Amino acid sequence: MKQKILKYVKNKYIITSIALLVMITFFDRYDLRTQYELRKELKDLQQTKKYYENEIKSNKEAIQSLQKDSIALEKFAREKYLMKKNNEEIFLVYENKSSAKK
Repeated sequence: MKQKILKYVKNKYIITSIALLVMITFFDRYDLRTQYELRKELKDLQQTKKYYENEIKSNKEAIQSLQKDSIALEKFAREKYLMKKNNEEIFLVYENKSSAKK
């Protein structure tokens, strides 16, 4: 049995294959750790892409609704850009975050 093991250990092809496998697994430019990190980054980028696609879709819907409905356009302008009519006054009330926690 010992001779059988020594026969495989002394075989230059097996030694070369093991050395190549170790090199590719741990010391290569794209080793296992790097592959894991790249897959994680790809997953994060895909989630980010999905988020922005949903944002684009909701913004397109908002644009379409604002183009069709003048009341919604006026409401949007008043809330987002603080626009007012000539005979109106706007008072902004900001809640202080430190006093809101008490």
